[in-house]
Amino acid sequence: MTSTLPAAPSAAEAPPALGAGRRWAVLGVVLAADVLDLVDATVTNVAAPTIARDLGGGPGLVQWLGASYALALGVLLVLGGRLGDRFGRRRLFLLGLGGFTVASVACGLANGPELLVAARLVQGAFGALVIPQGFGVLGATWPREQIGKAFSLFGPVMGLSAVGGPVLAGFLIDADLGGLGWRSMFLVNIVLGGAAFLAAVLLLPRDRGDRSTVVDSLGSVLLGLAMLGLLGGFIEGAGHGWSAGPVALLVAGAGFFAAFGRRQRVAPHPLIRPSLLRNRGFTAGLLLGVVFFAAVAGLLYVVSLFLQDGLRRSPSEAALALVPLSAGIVVASIACYRLIGRFGRRLVLAGLCVTLLGTLCLLALVADSGVDVGGWPLGGCLFVIGVGMGTCFGSTYDVTIGDIAPDEAGSASGALGAVQQLSNGLGAALVTTVYFHAAADGRGAAHATVVSLAVVAVVALVCCGVVRLLPREAPANHPH
Repeated sequence: MTSTLPAAPSAAEAPPALGAGRRWAVLGVVLAADVLDLVDATVTNVAAPTIARDLGGGPGLVQWLGASYALALGVLLVLGGRLGDRFGRRRLFLLGLGGFTVASVACGLANGPELLVAARLVQGAFGALVIPQGFGVLGATWPREQIGKAFSLFGPVMGLSAVGGPVLAGFLIDADLGGLGWRSMFLVNIVLGGAAFLAAVLLLPRDRGDRSTVVDSLGSVLLGLAMLGLLGGFIEGAGHGWSAGPVALLVAGAGFFAAFGRRQRVAPHPLIRPSLLRNRGFTAGLLLGVVFFAAVAGLLYVVSLFLQDGLRRSPSEAALALVPLSAGIVVASIACYRLIGRFGRRLVLAGLCVTLLGTLCLLALVADSGVDVGGWPLGGCLFVIGVGMGTCFGSTYDVTIGDIAPDEAGSASGALGAVQQLSNGLGAALVTTVYFHAAADGRGAAHATVVSLAVVAVVALVCCGVVRLLPREAPANHPH
């Protein structure tokens, strides 16, 4: 889940006179769109092995299924917010939701790995148009003194969606409705996305936007090309050998990333303000977030692969086995909402330590029992990991912005949200690469899982050492 800082409406953009019922209905539309995004971001955690077997994409497809969606979403998230400011939030919300629904249909109808990955990229790109508009719409329709009620629902609803996405995917695959198998989990968006689109047309207030808003399209393009090159080169090189093609992709990605960095220094309205990167606390939080969120995103994929390849669980059984982890995330995320103001960066350290403890317990369990792991011990380890992850999700970025200037809050929030999505894509690719490489030596899924968990544990330990560089406290106006 992404920690974001919604901007308060300006005096020139005072909330329109909407009745209480209409305001709650608008909130329902925004939540529905965010739920669609999160569910579609998580369904491949469970469905990836089934999809790869059906389409013949192998490990490369497993890695790209999650990475492609998160990559497009992360790269374009800040740009999507700027486009909404320029052309109107309602217009961009409808465009993004409509495009997301059409892209979901393309995912469900894809008849090859390349087409599916391309459709996932498009799906994530349209998701990046939808998500930033939601907070702006709420800020422009809810009175300032009541908006806390609206935002307080996001944590529980997103938490339940994180649990429901993989479970829904598992049961739809096993139900094999109409012989569609995994395709039904994308095609169901025809109904869900269509209903949300119709509700948005009827309920969202019109706004004209501000055509003076500057959009740094070039910066987004350079960042997108950089991430595509780096991820593509790494995945192809790890999976098929380090020939000239993967090396060329890595070199091109590095070149585009350097160009993106230069663009941020010279652009009049950069995606990330250079002053933020000169702030030690913010930079440390950004780096910690990149590494930690990448590691745990990869961990989720590895556990799902172990459940299905090692323990021979069906997709629905694998999804249910992941519920304790998701439950831990939900419980800790809600609890941290009140604790962050009191404990500050100590809460981040606690979350990292709990994540490390749960990862080491799971590692020891798999190393000792192999593919004979019992359900209760496995569930206990996953719950502890979930509590640690949820503690970090609910605190890391809130602490990261603890000492930035008020006028930098919007840029900081957008950058952190984008980085978290990019980290999800990066982790899905890199940690699963470790898993598949370890599994290739013939020692099986249990060995591959142990190696992957060891990598995650080392990452969590390193992150513990970075915490002291974070600001001590969350912002004074944090709603605790």
